[in-house]
Amino acid sequence: MNPHVVGIGEILWDLLPSGKQLGGAPANFAYHAHALGAEVRVVSRVGNDPLGLEILARLAALGLPVDGVGVDASAPTGTVSVEVQSDGQPRFTIHENVAWDRIDVDAVSLDFAAHADALCFGSLAQRSATSRAAIRQVLSKTPATALRVFDINLRQHFYSRELIESSLALANALKLNETELPVLAEMFSLAGDARAQLATLAQRFELRAIAFTRGAHGSLLLAEGTWSEHAGLPAKVVDAVGAGDAFTAAWALGLLARQPLDEINRRANQLAAYVCTQPGATPVYPKETL
Repeated sequence: MNPHVVGIGEILWDLLPSGKQLGGAPANFAYHAHALGAEVRVVSRVGNDPLGLEILARLAALGLPVDGVGVDASAPTGTVSVEVQSDGQPRFTIHENVAWDRIDVDAVSLDFAAHADALCFGSLAQRSATSRAAIRQVLSKTPATALRVFDINLRQHFYSRELIESSLALANALKLNETELPVLAEMFSLAGDARAQLATLAQRFELRAIAFTRGAHGSLLLAEGTWSEHAGLPAKVVDAVGAGDAFTAAWALGLLARQPLDEINRRANQLAAYVCTQPGATPVYPKETL
């Protein structure tokens, strides 16, 4: 049976220089997990406006269920202005008081979560008390054996030590990148090099696994005391939006399948490198990539 996976949090339009693209880390994660064979559910909220209706249509076209995505009568669909820098890395301006700040979980989503093998959530959608409560309600329904991935995604000023600490306590797996680890190192007084800091996080928060991505320089994985390092793959970068979410999906599904850690690392880097060569966060995959 294919794994059951939940992505809960923000869903929005990334307003790129080349045009708008579907975005939001949990939704991107769900798309990539679906492309890799998982049964998925996106839990979020859009506005009752043309942008929101377009998101619902786009999700359906991608083969993703939409019944976990609520429609808000008054708040607009979320948007993010994205400036792609010279190295292909995105810079985000995230607009506030939008529909995904008001996530309301339905009974069907809670039932799906009760049988989920993995769930991915972040810090951004927890900026509002309403969505934070919804995310934690869904987390509370997941089985004890489920992989609960905290894809930290530190954005602008939308996080605090209290939020990060409580989220890590609810998670059993952490995904972070080379700009986020120094923030956590200062926040939690983590000493030593990257490996030492990650090992301390794993021990302090009883994490089963950590994925540390370093852009073009590859990634470092830790799972139950075992390390795997990958140097990364060359890619002609169009934009890096969504590459981290693709990595997270491949990593999480690899852990669920109990693949060797080096194999998980290789496959996750391959998928992320491909996404970097495509515009937007949810490109169509050629069969040879999958």
